[in-house]
Amino acid sequence: MAGLKGLKKQRRIQVVALAAVALMSAVAVIWLFVPKDAINFFRSPTEVLASHPGPDEVFRIGGLVVEGSVVRGEGTEVGFAVTDTNATVMVRYTGILPDLFAEGQGMVALGRMEGETFVATEVLAKHDETYMPKEVVDALKAQGVYKAPEN
Repeated sequence: MAGLKGLKKQRRIQVVALAAVALMSAVAVIWLFVPKDAINFFRSPTEVLASHPGPDEVFRIGGLVVEGSVVRGEGTEVGFAVTDTNATVMVRYTGILPDLFAEGQGMVALGRMEGETFVATEVLAKHDETYMPKEVVDALKAQGVYKAPEN
């Protein structure tokens, strides 16, 4: 009977060890084969200016488009400032802006920093008068400046 008990304990240890090896293998495969640019973190303008991301780091920035900051260049080039009311970052974008993009409204852009300017590859805007991207709302709430829309 004592030998059977020891065999069960040994079998249990083998199963736990095998599960641990399988888990570590899965994590290693994900770490090695998932592209690093597949994960895009969100940052507010305050966070961007506080921790200057590297030039190769792709991330999302969001906030409110500053009133009077939209400047159209040649063709589809456009520049504007985005703010979270504490800090402001200039954004440069080449492409067609969403129809609902407007000054004073919430937006999220995907891209990277070039010097002190955020160069966007994609710009997303709100879809109705009460919507603001969740990340923008959270960033504004964290700073205590969020105002809920009136229905």
